[in-house]
Amino acid sequence: MADELVVKKESWIESTRQYLTDIRGEMKRVTWPSRQKVESTTVVVLVSVFAFALYFRIIDKIIDRTVVAGYNYLAK
Repeated sequence: MADELVVKKESWIESTRQYLTDIRGEMKRVTWPSRQKVESTTVVVLVSVFAFALYFRIIDKIIDRTVVAGYNYLAK
């Protein structure tokens, strides 16, 4: 009865080997996208980043000019 409660502790080498075996098994089950799909989504991401950068640049200029104009108006 007491033997049932004893848990055998794996060595770090055995646990590392098991971990790497599990990773290898999981990586075999992964569905990898095609090169064309990766390229197309990369283009979408790059275009989106530049579009948002341009949008925020325009908004920043508008806010900057508004704040400077308001400051100059109040400073008179």
